[in-house]
Amino acid sequence: MTLNSKIPAGPLATKWTDYKDHVRLVNPANKRNIDVIIVGTGLAGASAAATLAELGYNVKAFCFQDSPRRAHSIAAQGGINAAKNYKNDGDSVFRLFYDTIKGGDYRAREANVHRLAEVSASIIDQCVAQGVPFAREYGGLLDNRSFGGVQVQRTFYAAGQTGQQLLLGAYSALNRQISLGKVKMYNRHEMMDVVQVNGKARGIIARNLITGEIERHSGHAVLLASGGYGNVFFLSTNAMGSNVTAAWKAHKKGAYFGNPCFTQIHPTCIPVSGDHQSKLTLMSESLRNDGRIWVPAKMEDAEAIRQGQKRGNDIPEADRDYYLERRYPSFGNLVPRDVASRAAKERCDAGFGVNNTGQAVFLDYASAIMRYGKIEANRLNMSDATDAKIREMGKAVVKEKYGNLFDMYMQITGDNPYETPMKIYPAVHYTMGGLWVDYNLMTTIEGCYALGEANFSDHGANRLGASALMQGLADGYFVIPYTIGEYLADDIRTGAISTDSAEFAEAENAVRERLNFFISNNGSKSVDHFHRRLGKIMWDKCGMARNAEGLAQAITEIQALRKEFWKDVKVPGDQNEFNPELEKAGRVADFLELGELMCRDALNRNESCGGHFREEYQTEEGEALRDDANFAYVAAWEFKGEDAEPTLHKEELVFENVKLTQRSYK
Repeated sequence: MTLNSKIPAGPLATKWTDYKDHVRLVNPANKRNIDVIIVGTGLAGASAAATLAELGYNVKAFCFQDSPRRAHSIAAQGGINAAKNYKNDGDSVFRLFYDTIKGGDYRAREANVHRLAEVSASIIDQCVAQGVPFAREYGGLLDNRSFGGVQVQRTFYAAGQTGQQLLLGAYSALNRQISLGKVKMYNRHEMMDVVQVNGKARGIIARNLITGEIERHSGHAVLLASGGYGNVFFLSTNAMGSNVTAAWKAHKKGAYFGNPCFTQIHPTCIPVSGDHQSKLTLMSESLRNDGRIWVPAKMEDAEAIRQGQKRGNDIPEADRDYYLERRYPSFGNLVPRDVASRAAKERCDAGFGVNNTGQAVFLDYASAIMRYGKIEANRLNMSDATDAKIREMGKAVVKEKYGNLFDMYMQITGDNPYETPMKIYPAVHYTMGGLWVDYNLMTTIEGCYALGEANFSDHGANRLGASALMQGLADGYFVIPYTIGEYLADDIRTGAISTDSAEFAEAENAVRERLNFFISNNGSKSVDHFHRRLGKIMWDKCGMARNAEGLAQAITEIQALRKEFWKDVKVPGDQNEFNPELEKAGRVADFLELGELMCRDALNRNESCGGHFREEYQTEEGEALRDDANFAYVAAWEFKGEDAEPTLHKEELVFENVKLTQRSYK
């Protein structure tokens, strides 16, 4: 198959408008006869389900949680980007487009990113209309703050729980359509396979996670909005249930997988504390807006802190190394995530880490507390305010802005971040790779779409903070409602899709065989045993830094681990009941295959870009060294069979509106 991105002709600034003016439509009477399946009800899935149902389509929505409110979108705490220029600081649609292209290290498709920037402002209006309680300034305008990789304030936020509030807005819109009968909601259901009829996606096989029942569901199109695959690393900031299964099943049925090695390492995570952990906790990037990141400048101070002989507050200002401010004076603590993460790793590898494992740096709010306190004192005309009073008022301001994040940190670590610096370290977070999609968000399977984090399209090799929520809602509210009509216009006479066909029977039988295998395989090791081992291989050899030797070893090790998994995995319980271990077994089986593909992709890409850092390809200053002559493309991998090597297809990236330059945040 030849990759066809279906990017409209014409100037970048008018592509989306011209597309909407000429795209085929489905009239309201015909929409009532068309069924759409949506897998996943996070921001992308819930917004798509609500909007398509509002338009008149019949929607079936599936989530493995007990409610769409539980989707992992709630964990995106810090904010959502939009080019409204409320701060009058020079923001614009083009600047948001440019920052996103640059932040992704020039490995994203221009047309998709510009469309994202164009619709960003409409997202805010939509959410305000739904009642999302964005923070506001004294005069009533919505407030903004900064995030990494930009020099303007364009991030809208609701304290430290933006994702949750946005999801509640989408959930309310979804619930309205459920009550009207336009959305049929299937909670606690997991998609097990996609069904193709005559080459088109026409349904899914799903498992009722409560009863174990296997169900057939048909539709004229299938939309996958099932999130990212960061849990391939076992330890990540993702919810424990987050997985790759829906996307991976589509991949094995013919959907190409784009840029699987592009993994985002988030710089502000609570450090690993021991082998008992099953996930990591993210501290919002919004904290870098006011917090200062540092390590001791003297090795003896770092050693004393690691041994418990000193605390962060004991280190005088002159003996602190604010290394991001030192290395990147223009952006300081607001450099992009990949840059901040590698800088933290470099300091810790050099021996300046500040916890007992040596894998942590400080995020300090002392300066911000005093700065805000002085502003409050001036506002209240308190010229004689003591330092203690200023500190008290500053803490109140910080609490209003970030209070729930500080409370969460305190509950997890036992330290009070108002009094002592937080300890943070990079961790696996978001995945920029995903199913390859064209401009319409359709995968290489006709009628199968991918939205939000499940696709590869908008973030290149590194996502800027506060852009995940933006993409998820853009895809669901403002993109797919237009683009899906182009495809469904041919289905107005198709009629209901039968689930009695041979294709549905074959897919169901394959699902049953796989589940039966897990239940009957009399192994000796738990699913988590294999998942944890896979995660260690991935983090050590395909994590924050990679090299050719390690990646080659990882491929061999994962292949051996996969064979051991299928031979020795033990899944207790029965298939026809609530069985979380059986759920995990299928998901980890998919991770074992995905992990190998990620390593192959990383080994093939002989350059460093964004979150993909090959140690062999770096500048003298330790920054990512791209190779635009040979690797300015999207790597789209085609599945060729269980034991066959995948085939690489390339979508060459054409940059007509931005100049390819070596990223610099100095």
